[in-house]
Amino acid sequence: MGMLKSYIVKPEDAGQRIDAVLAGHGLYPSRSAAARAVESGAVFVNGATVAKKHALAAGDTVVYELEEPPAAGPVRAQNIPLDVRYEDDDMLVISKQAGLVCHPSIDHADGTLVNALVHHCGADHLCNVQGEDDRPGIVHRLDRDTTGLMLAAKNDATGLALMADIHDRAVDRRYLALVHGVIPHDTGMVDAPIARAVNERTRMAVRECPSARDALTTFRVLERFEHGPRDNGYTLIDCKLFTGRTHQIRVHMQYTRHPLVGDPVYNAGGPKDADANFDLDRQFLHSFQVRFTQPMTGQELFFADNLTDDLQAVLDALAPRSMGRTQAGDEVAALLAEAPHPSAPVHRLEDVSAC
Repeated sequence: MGMLKSYIVKPEDAGQRIDAVLAGHGLYPSRSAAARAVESGAVFVNGATVAKKHALAAGDTVVYELEEPPAAGPVRAQNIPLDVRYEDDDMLVISKQAGLVCHPSIDHADGTLVNALVHHCGADHLCNVQGEDDRPGIVHRLDRDTTGLMLAAKNDATGLALMADIHDRAVDRRYLALVHGVIPHDTGMVDAPIARAVNERTRMAVRECPSARDALTTFRVLERFEHGPRDNGYTLIDCKLFTGRTHQIRVHMQYTRHPLVGDPVYNAGGPKDADANFDLDRQFLHSFQVRFTQPMTGQELFFADNLTDDLQAVLDALAPRSMGRTQAGDEVAALLAEAPHPSAPVHRLEDVSAC
């Protein structure tokens, strides 16, 4: 038997399927993994097994079993598809697909971006600057279901330089996000510290506490969409990160009462109806632009990445309700019209092959 853990269902989880709640709070790596655990009898609600479609009630006690983490060892190479947009002797720029965790952890022993990088480059040709043996190549991260452009380094000198540039705000990273509600102002800034949420390891929150770290996000409105019968309208925004905190954009936009569409964790303040979230099983968040200086050569590099099919389908469905683009929206639309489309498939752990 693996580890047994428990979770008390919160009011905001009430009425949702158990597999969605388990995955949404990071208790299992994916919704499909949660569903398999429920179906195999590894999950109990108030002491009884249930079906994966079971709707939870506030206050329910969920006991779930996790496999014991494997003993630590060298990161193995795994043939996971990578959409490489740029590569030289020092670094790579990739377009990360949905479902791909950046590095191994207790909940994700393998099947990560690191495993893919080891397969692509070889473990001896990746930096190791994160202070962990299981993070070769990593200089910054994207959430598992956030897609888009990401940097990786092949040697320590490049990795340290890129991390310093990110810290000094010399790397311009921009994200497309669709949020609930109509934001009236064309620009905004959220300057609010972020820390771990109380009693929830997998959630972050805006908090004033000793462990909180400064976090700064700015955004521009690109397009607004009218209210519908089951929602309060939507706004497409371009977010710029000045810090790199865990779940930063998701936490900051929830804090402003404009949570991301489809976000399974930080949707408080937005409609929870599936139609209002367009049946997305992930947050509408895409790293669409990065501009930086290649630290070893001094070359100025710029990359843009178009939306994935699932996110573009949401905007297509909303198009008849558009209230018009802003000037910034016209600029971004013109940029994306020339940008390549992501080519790597959605990542599923069961599809991974070892090498």
